[in-house]
Amino acid sequence: MPAATLPSGPSLPTVVQSAWWLSRPLSFMDRCRRRFGPNFSVRFLGFERPMVMISDPEAIRTLYTERAHGLPPGRTVALKPIVGASSLLLIEGGEHLARRRLMLPPFHGERMRSYESVIREVAHAEIDRWPTDEPFALHPHMQALTLEVILHAVFGVTDPERTDLLRVRLRRLLSDSASGGLQMRVLLSNRYSRGDPLAELNALIQEIDELLFAEIAERHADQDLAAREDILSLLMVARMEDGSAMNDSELRDQLITLLLAGHETTATALAWTFDLLLHHPPALRRLGAEVSEGTGDEYLRAVIAESLRMRPVVPLAGRRLAVDLELDGITLAAGTDVTPAIWLTHTRADLYPEPFAFRPQRFLDSAPTTYGWIPFGGGIRRCLGAAFAELEMRVVLDAVLGRCTLQPASPRAERVARRNVTLAPRDGTRVRLGTRRARPLAPSEPLAV
Repeated sequence: MPAATLPSGPSLPTVVQSAWWLSRPLSFMDRCRRRFGPNFSVRFLGFERPMVMISDPEAIRTLYTERAHGLPPGRTVALKPIVGASSLLLIEGGEHLARRRLMLPPFHGERMRSYESVIREVAHAEIDRWPTDEPFALHPHMQALTLEVILHAVFGVTDPERTDLLRVRLRRLLSDSASGGLQMRVLLSNRYSRGDPLAELNALIQEIDELLFAEIAERHADQDLAAREDILSLLMVARMEDGSAMNDSELRDQLITLLLAGHETTATALAWTFDLLLHHPPALRRLGAEVSEGTGDEYLRAVIAESLRMRPVVPLAGRRLAVDLELDGITLAAGTDVTPAIWLTHTRADLYPEPFAFRPQRFLDSAPTTYGWIPFGGGIRRCLGAAFAELEMRVVLDAVLGRCTLQPASPRAERVARRNVTLAPRDGTRVRLGTRRARPLAPSEPLAV
């Protein structure tokens, strides 16, 4: 591919660009935008060619609406040993579309109402455990909460012993796979073929697999399987157009996929939302009034949308071009790796006046352009669980603000740090619990799906 077909970008050595990206991703993207404009090329370890970052909504629309585009190889290198070859995150083409159609129904519409009571109960149980006598990091508590939601609403595990074993092992897997050191080792291994950086996780993954396959086997023997509402059961009874079902290995891969895609991302989004609210008291007061008065969830939805705009949890969602792409007078050839830089799109002043100000009101005044707000990606690979994640965020925020008065432990807003593929609060969103009221005697009115 001729170098002239790519937009300009930093000339720093690949290892320096990679280290800057891993340690200070927002600074890296912002510096590149200031120097090179909205489109630029970068070089990261683990990729044999440059990657083009873009932020214009029209260019993103063109990229995402071409179904022939594939996935850049970096995702396969980092994720395949954990999620498995059948993961919806990795498969492509017709196979991807068939599996996506099969998995989509449990995550949309009225079906999600059955998960709301589970999420609310888990949220109240988590709130009961929060310390009252010292500051604490909220992010780990959000991680514990979202893991419980996955164990009950997604995996549907009811055996207490198996639940405990999975809880411990899944926490270890999520923690160990999120370290920055592991990310760098994966990139270096892909470039220099230096062993398997994920080898230490293999024994843990095998233990988790044994528990999941035991759960799946019991589910096969369950005469009332069709009456169950957890997502694993729904996937087991679902059939593709040819009448076939997912085999046990595929079911396992999709469960781990839903874990990785729905645990850390939602927990981090919640932590960021609380951090932004706690450092913007007028917004917190307005949302608290809406929750306590039970006047609907319009402002709650706006708060979530604004939080995901300012702090998108996943920064990149790229494609490898199958056909040429026109970009501001440059033709990017087929085979080029191109990704929207989501935070750059979300902080364009032409789309969002005062882009670095936390203003939920902007989402009450007008809706964003379709490809100007993309925290869940877009096109046929848009996050399958986006609606579930937003529901979970609404239920948890409603539960917390209905029972608690939180205060920031620091006057400074959180800085950004990388955790695996996410952008997380560096210090975990440290808070103080001002008050914690008893649980409501009766459940709140269901939130609109």
